[in-house]
Amino acid sequence: MKKQGFLLLLLLCMCLTFINIEPLFEPKVVTQKQNQKVYDEVEGKRTYEIITKKEIAVEQIYQGNLLLVNSEIPVHPESIRSDVINLSTHNELTKGFELIDSEIYLSEEIARRFSEMITAAEKDGVRNFCITSGFRDFEEQSILYQEMGSAYALPAGYSEHNLGLSLDVGSTQMKMRVAPEGKWIENNAWKYGFILRYPRDKTDVTGIQYEPWHIRYVGLPHSSIMKEKNFALEEYLDYLKEEKQITARINRKKYKITYYPIFQSREINVNDNSYYEISGNNMDGVIVTVYE
Repeated sequence: MKKQGFLLLLLLCMCLTFINIEPLFEPKVVTQKQNQKVYDEVEGKRTYEIITKKEIAVEQIYQGNLLLVNSEIPVHPESIRSDVINLSTHNELTKGFELIDSEIYLSEEIARRFSEMITAAEKDGVRNFCITSGFRDFEEQSILYQEMGSAYALPAGYSEHNLGLSLDVGSTQMKMRVAPEGKWIENNAWKYGFILRYPRDKTDVTGIQYEPWHIRYVGLPHSSIMKEKNFALEEYLDYLKEEKQITARINRKKYKITYYPIFQSREINVNDNSYYEISGNNMDGVIVTVYE
């Protein structure tokens, strides 16, 4: 009888524990007015923020992971990643996937992020990935545009591939439209900061046909919010501009994302107690993401 009672108590504890676990990467997004907070309530205590001024130069509009590049908004010279490398000479970054040839270039940071994602895919039993294209210079992009046409490519200087933040991913077994690798990317890439840049239902927004192979790095929490709200990058940047500031909770971590219009060099308030990232949108402002 005592044994049955102990088992019942153990089962009850297990159920309660399960109920309290938050779903992985489930974002909760709220909007709030842009303002300067003086303190936060943390576990019943007031934790005062150390607010300092950060100068933002106009050039920062064209730098970062959230740059919008499309048929109307070109790549600026200062937008091109400075850490572009030839992946065929970095074997430590190409474990778990193949390269279509020895001339695949990509930002080193983005290559590391992609490698981490492929490791996760392998744990799910999906392992036939291949990078077919990465960073392209303007000459290479111009040739591709002439070959593919405007429905599947963009002119030189108007393609994300000219940034170093995007890559085309294939399967060594079949086309990405039907491959397990394509389905895994569509369902899971956002967990690692990548987005499917040209989704099936956003061709009217992006102006590009559905490309299940083209992924773009934007980073967390942005990829998570875009997935939750079904935003293309164009829609997400418009959303941030309209709301001015949003907060998101993902895996019990809180993020505060603020849009600042930049017409000339200006100062913004940042919290020295928190880690933050600043990215331009390649149009008219910067997005400051605070990790709290």
